[in-house]
Amino acid sequence: MKPSRWPLACLISVLVFFYLPIGFLVMNSFNASRFASKWNGFSLRWYERLFERHDLLAALMNSLKIATYASAISMILGTAAAFAMNRYRSRFQQAHRLLVTVPLVLPDILMGMSLLLLFVSLGVKLNLITITVAHVTFCLSYVALVVQARLQDFDFHVVEAARDLGATKFQAFCKITLPLLAPGILAGGLLAFTLSIDDYVITYFVKGPGSDTLPTLVYSMIKKSKDLPVINALSSLVLVATFATVAVSQRLTRSGTVRD
Repeated sequence: MKPSRWPLACLISVLVFFYLPIGFLVMNSFNASRFASKWNGFSLRWYERLFERHDLLAALMNSLKIATYASAISMILGTAAAFAMNRYRSRFQQAHRLLVTVPLVLPDILMGMSLLLLFVSLGVKLNLITITVAHVTFCLSYVALVVQARLQDFDFHVVEAARDLGATKFQAFCKITLPLLAPGILAGGLLAFTLSIDDYVITYFVKGPGSDTLPTLVYSMIKKSKDLPVINALSSLVLVATFATVAVSQRLTRSGTVRD
């Protein structure tokens, strides 16, 4: 009996449904026409116009700063949370695990509203710092789960052998545990960086005047800007950077698994 071709056909259909609009976006970023309905020839004019938009470059720098700080803090806190969840088995840790995983399924609009109410009640001025804190709240969960998955296959006998040979806890952690877990930690950090730089809903609620990030500025441009093809060029560059980040993250995850 010949194998059915329906699974392959379904896979191709899903991939076309997902990536065909992205392909049109990238193609129109090289279109000389302002309108996507007609092709006036290959041109780089929209990429040149992109680098003339200082507001877009400023928003991009804001997004990069926030994503860098949020991913760095999330790697530290998420790794600590993963160690706690992996080492201890108690009712408290079950509650801790629940608190860590809830942001993964909690609607973004609910998180944004709750964080906004928290900042307002504390009298905190909305700015880039509040955006960074908000991003840490959901990036931490992704890092914790990635590192915890690495810890489940981690051989702690290597650490015990180092301790038997005279290494202190700090030395064993810095020279044994941390290097072996580094690919998983970096993979979680890169995932957090990608999620942070793309976030719109939560950022919309906790941003203040003059603290636009790239997603919030692009959304406002879609509603009122005449340079819509510039958004295509910008989206194409962000798309390339996102694919590169995800590829590096997967490579780090695979290399860490093979090393074990």
